[in-house]
Amino acid sequence: MTIDEQVKIIRRGIVDLVSEEDLRKKLARDAPLRIKVGFDPTAPDLHLGHTVVMHKMRQFQELGHDVTFLIGDFTGRIGDPSGKSKTRPPLTEEQVKKNAETYKAQVFKILDPQKTTVRFNSEWGDSLTPAAMLKLMSCCTVARMMERDDFAKRYAEQSPIAIHEFMYPLLQAYDSVVLRTDVEMGGTDQIFNLLMGRTLQGHYGIESQCAITVPLLVGLDGVTKMSKSHGNYIGVMEPPADQFGKAMSISDDLMWNWYELISVRSMEEISDMRARVQAGTLHPKLVKEDLAFEIVARYWGEEAAQSARDGFNNVFARGGIPEDAITWSAPEGEESTPVSILAATGLVPSRGEAKRKIAAGSLKVNGEKLTDGLTPLPAGEYTLKYGKKGFVVLTVKNDG
Repeated sequence: MTIDEQVKIIRRGIVDLVSEEDLRKKLARDAPLRIKVGFDPTAPDLHLGHTVVMHKMRQFQELGHDVTFLIGDFTGRIGDPSGKSKTRPPLTEEQVKKNAETYKAQVFKILDPQKTTVRFNSEWGDSLTPAAMLKLMSCCTVARMMERDDFAKRYAEQSPIAIHEFMYPLLQAYDSVVLRTDVEMGGTDQIFNLLMGRTLQGHYGIESQCAITVPLLVGLDGVTKMSKSHGNYIGVMEPPADQFGKAMSISDDLMWNWYELISVRSMEEISDMRARVQAGTLHPKLVKEDLAFEIVARYWGEEAAQSARDGFNNVFARGGIPEDAITWSAPEGEESTPVSILAATGLVPSRGEAKRKIAAGSLKVNGEKLTDGLTPLPAGEYTLKYGKKGFVVLTVKNDG
């Protein structure tokens, strides 16, 4: 590929590239670039928001470059303060190691394991001496550190900033020194840390890396970035039916953003689909189904994706009952109230929770919303749908 062709692919879906001139010079060396992306193992599971940068890593692999998936088991004990309004509680070494192991199993759902180097920054972080730490700190001023938006905001609000938080961007930058990184990537909230890598490499006499940022994927709610704390995420390891159903719940407008950031389809193909939808010759539901299918197939295979698609259409499009629906018969002589049924089948952890969910309108009986969970159902057969999204479907035969 020519340099222009590579740059066109690399620029797809990114926000920042510092700088294109430097990137072109590196590509002109006609040798594989060293690409690095760091992940702090602060939680055991990855979601689609994490995969945006992984797709960009995969693109670099397909262009013939060397990719390092860096697990920040050393920096993870500090916690990245990016975007945080208060100091993060430190994780224990045991927590970090446990989470790191799960990452390795998940990343190869996207990355080519034969072309990926997995490293842990504790390899060099644990051996940093006090003298080395002092040298590291001497490379940056307090004024420069306060240029970070989150630090400046917390300082203005007189919120505490712990000294060790200043070390995080320096240690992340030191990773680039050790690995002699050519390109480092991350979300838009990582731009300060990535640029610090360029600065620190200069202090250590190494050619400065390029910094690339990718957008933060908007979550299922269509408002905030995908995050477990917001409950608007699709987990990489979630069951196929859940992934498909959640993907189908996003808005038509958000669908195009997801296509650009996490689909392997070309921009030309995406533009063509969008034009056909706007012209009324292609139904947006079918386009969204294709996106949901692609997501599930990537993590579970095409057979699982087709099964999830068929199951979704059976339940949602045709009002049917999925094959894995729970079938339950009320024991003779026992109460058969909706509250007791939900609790007995394990759909909710307790009767109290069942009462609250039913009162909030989360239960439908034979297609009708039910808010009275304490009146026993008469003898007969019922179909109960529980939940707002995804709808767990329950078939009840009441012989009581």
